[in-house]
Amino acid sequence: MTESFKEKLGQGGFGSVFKGKLRSGHFVAIKLLELSKSQGQDFINEVATIGRIHHVNVVRLVGFCVEGSKQALVYDFMPNSSLDKVIFSKEKNINLSWEKVFEIAIGVAQGIEYLHQGCIMQILHFDIKPHNILLDENFTPKVSDFGLAKLHAIDNSIVSLTAARGTLGYIAPELFYKNIGNITHKADIYDRVDRGEDLEVEDATESEKKTVRKMIIVAFWCIQIKPTDRPSMSKVLEMLGGDVELLEIPPKPFLLSVERSSEDFEDELTTSADDATTTMSMEGAEYNIHSSND
Repeated sequence: MTESFKEKLGQGGFGSVFKGKLRSGHFVAIKLLELSKSQGQDFINEVATIGRIHHVNVVRLVGFCVEGSKQALVYDFMPNSSLDKVIFSKEKNINLSWEKVFEIAIGVAQGIEYLHQGCIMQILHFDIKPHNILLDENFTPKVSDFGLAKLHAIDNSIVSLTAARGTLGYIAPELFYKNIGNITHKADIYDRVDRGEDLEVEDATESEKKTVRKMIIVAFWCIQIKPTDRPSMSKVLEMLGGDVELLEIPPKPFLLSVERSSEDFEDELTTSADDATTTMSMEGAEYNIHSSND
């Protein structure tokens, strides 16, 4: 099946991804699944799930192929790879403006909100992470990789799972600890705050500083330990589109140092409106989001 494929785009636990070209001249990404029972289920999940959706912020399934025991999924090719390459790359050759970063955040939220509310059946992704957010030529984000997705009736809020699913570090805590709360669409809203370098906004305008602060506040709402404390994706979009001064400061996420009071956290976010600097103390380490006009 891959004899004529020359350009390999990536490799993962699912198998390999190759770049291809259709007779029409359209470039595609071909995801070849490794042979295993679980991958067979992943193939069925992905075709059944993404085959019924169409949204600008969800990757488009062009087609699929089954040749004996070999299975392949064909998607639109995304020339700017995935969001993790932009966020975690050591090469500083990609410089996104804060306006573009904000557009990406909005686009991801719109894609997930569509999966949760815009389809006949609610689609729970269960593996939202930067690696699974693809970027087209205009850096428009596309939610991808539906191998772990689960179709669910919209009018039934509680989901039944036999085992936790997702990527370690990004899995919502209720998938592991049942006493935290029921599994719902809020599992797709949870994400972790990664340790990393200071994020600097050079020559930031006042508007950009407010945008940074808004994204920080919304992010802290999304990593609340209890599912009931997290906003729906519709609410996330409402907060991102609203006035930052009207946003309520979220409760202290469970990872924040217990020595710090909620008043300290609120004061710190208030200070960040002036100098766009926020320092978070998590598990004994400091995480900084910094802006300077130097």
